[in-house]
Amino acid sequence: MKEWTKPAPDRQITGVAADLLRSKPELIAENAFLRQQVIVLKRQSAGRPSITQQDRRVLVVLASKLRGWKDALHIVKPDTVMKWHRQGFRLFWKRKTQAKARPPRISPEAIALIKEMAIENRLWGSPRIRDELLKLGFKVAKRTVQKYMRQARRGLLPEHQSQTWATFLANHTDEIWACDFVQTYDLFFRTIFVFFIVDLGSRRVVHFGVTRSPSDAWVAQQLREAMPFGEGLRFLICDNDGKFGDQFEHVAEGSGIDVIHTPIKAPKANSICERFIGSVRRELLDHILILSERHLRRKVKEYVQYFNCARPHQGINGQISIPANPPPPVVPPLSRLQRIPILGGLHHDYQWAA
Repeated sequence: MKEWTKPAPDRQITGVAADLLRSKPELIAENAFLRQQVIVLKRQSAGRPSITQQDRRVLVVLASKLRGWKDALHIVKPDTVMKWHRQGFRLFWKRKTQAKARPPRISPEAIALIKEMAIENRLWGSPRIRDELLKLGFKVAKRTVQKYMRQARRGLLPEHQSQTWATFLANHTDEIWACDFVQTYDLFFRTIFVFFIVDLGSRRVVHFGVTRSPSDAWVAQQLREAMPFGEGLRFLICDNDGKFGDQFEHVAEGSGIDVIHTPIKAPKANSICERFIGSVRRELLDHILILSERHLRRKVKEYVQYFNCARPHQGINGQISIPANPPPPVVPPLSRLQRIPILGGLHHDYQWAA
């Protein structure tokens, strides 16, 4: 606290004479300045006076109205008031220069559609929804999709590849197929196998088969059925399973196909097919009870049709393996949007009505 001393009589007379020459607004401001200090002193219990943020703001504002405010200040030092002013100045410019909330750059229809997709397709992540929107003509960033996905699902219950191999795949991706098995179980815990052949270039499922007893002969027959008229295929990637035996190799050789067996314990060597199998498990097998071989074949057929003709794929920049219609140049109104349930509503295909 600033030390106060009793003024001498001659200073009092000089002060009264000076007050007679001051304007009324200035005298009122000085009176309010002194009154505020008295209010602070009345709250003092012991030691230093308790000065609130409101007191600091009032004292700074009133000091700005007085030319001789330093002589009228008694409870703190003038440097303290100047420090309060600098703090207020920094706070003022911080609020003035901070970025204002910008309105969303996408239309309300696109926001509503993101939320609808997030709720109706609980298995989809933000890249998947972004690609689905791109298919419909909406260009939305992944982070924007994540923002509105979180809003939509808030409160809902939770339910180094070598350079040589990568270069090989990049140069021959349009003439490479990959195949593998998915092992699953029916309602009575009996084993069923699903065999898939995938085109690496387009991510298209070329062929699939379902059986309880896979063998070399059965797999060789699946390869024959996959290319009845020839596909211009050069390479076929598979693992070292005994099911890919001599008969399988013979059929491939007779068709001019080089069979490439992946190294042992190297799933990345057949990464695209492995990723597809992961999609089959996450998007189909983990959500159905298999009643029979026939039932599984029917469900896999429906999923393959959806995977080839409607589902966007991140590996090919959100494109569709067998696109039916290109996205419209101008986005139509949402009233023309068709929502086609797939696998009983487990997934949905979004298309514009003709």
